[in-house]
Amino acid sequence: MSPSAPAFRRILLKLSGEALLGDADYGIDPAIIARLAREIGEVRDLGIQIGVVIGGGNIFRGAGLANAGMDRVAADHMGMLATVMNALALQDALERIGVFARVMSALRINEVCEDYIRRRAIRHLEKGRVVLFAAGTGNPFFTTDTAASLRAIEIGAELLLKATKVDGVYDADPVKDASARRYDCLSYDEVIDQRLMVMDTTAIVLCRDNDLPLRVFDIKHEGALMRIMTGDRSIGTTVETRPTARNRPAPGA
Repeated sequence: MSPSAPAFRRILLKLSGEALLGDADYGIDPAIIARLAREIGEVRDLGIQIGVVIGGGNIFRGAGLANAGMDRVAADHMGMLATVMNALALQDALERIGVFARVMSALRINEVCEDYIRRRAIRHLEKGRVVLFAAGTGNPFFTTDTAASLRAIEIGAELLLKATKVDGVYDADPVKDASARRYDCLSYDEVIDQRLMVMDTTAIVLCRDNDLPLRVFDIKHEGALMRIMTGDRSIGTTVETRPTARNRPAPGA
């Protein structure tokens, strides 16, 4: 059956580095990155322009080593380089299936990828290329969640998608608490007031102040991304500046 018409024109997908691990403890699972590339390619084939921000936690997490005593700026720069490695790997996986992709880095690494320039990124998107935004914001002390919010706003994305290991936002950690209830829809103010672990506060405020909708969903569920792209609001949790009552059933309902 042919897919439904796309519900969005341009989106930004935030992938954690851990999403590339599969069952491994470190590095990149070839089968996982091939599946992600295939799903991203299917979205592109719908005519949707797609940018991607990738974390680096599968290789190196700057905040972790900073907590262990390393200089925070040095640790964060190392974490940014890990995101470049992941972006290059995803670019390779996309191009092996015939999907043109460009890696654009917030740090200058001209031998392996382009510098991030907003107008050039938008031009790549308009030409049907997947744009992989690497190296976070290029500044220490900012997470890749903040980078994803910033890039989504800069390119005029209609939706920011955060791919996680759980199927939405819960009122408690569903891994540790079997009674945790999933929210279908939340406001950004509720996320902040209830200190729900969706993204860091800087990222949440950027989305809220720029009226950018966020969808949190389970990347392990194959096909979920395509269902969201064709208008299925039952996937994951939607976070909006002004959510409607119709889309906000009680948790667990």
